[in-house]
Amino acid sequence: MSRPADGPADGPAKDQGGRRAETRQRLYRAAADLIAEQGFAATTVDAIAERAGVAKGTVFYNFGSKEALFAGLLDHGIERLADALAEAARGPAASPVAVLDALMLAQLRFFDEYGPFARVLLAELWRAAWQDAVLRLRTSVLAMYERVLADAVEAGELRPGFDTGTAATAVFGMVLTVAIERRALRPDQPVEDVHATLAELVHRRISP
Repeated sequence: MSRPADGPADGPAKDQGGRRAETRQRLYRAAADLIAEQGFAATTVDAIAERAGVAKGTVFYNFGSKEALFAGLLDHGIERLADALAEAARGPAASPVAVLDALMLAQLRFFDEYGPFARVLLAELWRAAWQDAVLRLRTSVLAMYERVLADAVEAGELRPGFDTGTAATAVFGMVLTVAIERRALRPDQPVEDVHATLAELVHRRISP
């Protein structure tokens, strides 16, 4: 007879897995905060461990090196951003341009919640050492923007021959930069107001 899924034999393993996941989250948050504040090169394993409230050995136990921790942070953050945008794209929308608006709003809200990660992406992602993460960003996040823009071209909402690949990168970069600027200089400005301005700007520039 099979034992219940939440039986005693499962408890320790599940607890251990949950604790390790929680520890990794703390290390990700600490690393993102520090790297956003002072850059990757200046951030040490000792500082990450101290900010996370763990022993230095915990960093090496979970990741092996600062570089592996940062690579994990990029993967984790990009995956969560992709999930947020995918959820927005599944919502009700009257047209591809409306879906584009939903993606921009989801990106703004994500970076409003995870501001340090936004600054890490802008400052650190494009270094040669992190090209694997750039590829994942391209295939999981920018590709969503590109698909929606291609749908808009097909629907006649954008002009024929529109360069959807370049536009996808441009829109993502614009939203990323504006999100960082808002958090730094205008934190009281509602995200929805920022989105309305960006949506109007995009509509005026890419509509036929």
